[in-house]
Amino acid sequence: MEIKRKPAWLKINLPKGNGYKTVKNLTQGSNLHTICESGRCPNIAECWERETATFMILGNICTRACKFCDVKTGKPLPVDANEPMRVANSIKKLKLAHAVITSADRDDLDDKGAYIWAETIKKVKQLNSSLTLEVLIPDFDGISELIQQVIDTKPEVISHNLETVERLTPHIRSRAKYQLSLKVLKQIAQRGIVAKSGLMLGLGETKEEIIQTLDDMRKVGVSVVTIGQYLQPSKKNIPVQAYITPAEFSLYKKIALEKGFTHVESAPFVRSSYFSERHINLKLQSSHPEV
Repeated sequence: MEIKRKPAWLKINLPKGNGYKTVKNLTQGSNLHTICESGRCPNIAECWERETATFMILGNICTRACKFCDVKTGKPLPVDANEPMRVANSIKKLKLAHAVITSADRDDLDDKGAYIWAETIKKVKQLNSSLTLEVLIPDFDGISELIQQVIDTKPEVISHNLETVERLTPHIRSRAKYQLSLKVLKQIAQRGIVAKSGLMLGLGETKEEIIQTLDDMRKVGVSVVTIGQYLQPSKKNIPVQAYITPAEFSLYKKIALEKGFTHVESAPFVRSSYFSERHINLKLQSSHPEV
């Protein structure tokens, strides 16, 4: 069932201000991509005005076609060996204290993009010594050696999103598997890195399924979770099935905190990297049960 009218609490601010222009000019001038633009994030105005952005490496064409995502799908361009340094330089120019990096899926590459991932993190850290860094990684097909290449660079937070509940995963996510994503998160947490994941609501999940997903995250050691409203970015994407109220998001935050998550962002406009600097400012430790 498609819902045509958005509720009042889902009003989006239009881009404006010098901060927004600074980020846009820098990314365009450096030939860089952001998930903010490629994914049509509703928070782009707010975040760019704070001069923060989530850089997207390995191009802006994804080899997967998840039904919730508006990033282009197709045959990606060849890997750009100079991209890691361009990202590092851009972060330095913005004088960021905290940055987030993500990527398109690159199933066309033998290493799924792990080498460029590792090089980008290394270059960013070398050029920005006081920077704290969160990376939102793909599943690398669950190949532990590739995941470990990212872990070994020691970003402060490594995020990998479950996106939705287990029942809906085959319908919503392209190629990705629920249990495989839990395996990725478990490896991150076991290595002592803060493990983070995210959920979109409004895709047809039940309250019981949301709670079960939170339990599954905690079981593998996830300590930070984001919960936000799915919004259909284009007509080719799957329609919204339900709009979750702010009160319901507050309830899920309370439930998640009671389950032992160290930090929870839960509200309609929350996305994976929304105010991610808060996770660092709170000096999170990788608090998780035995896994």
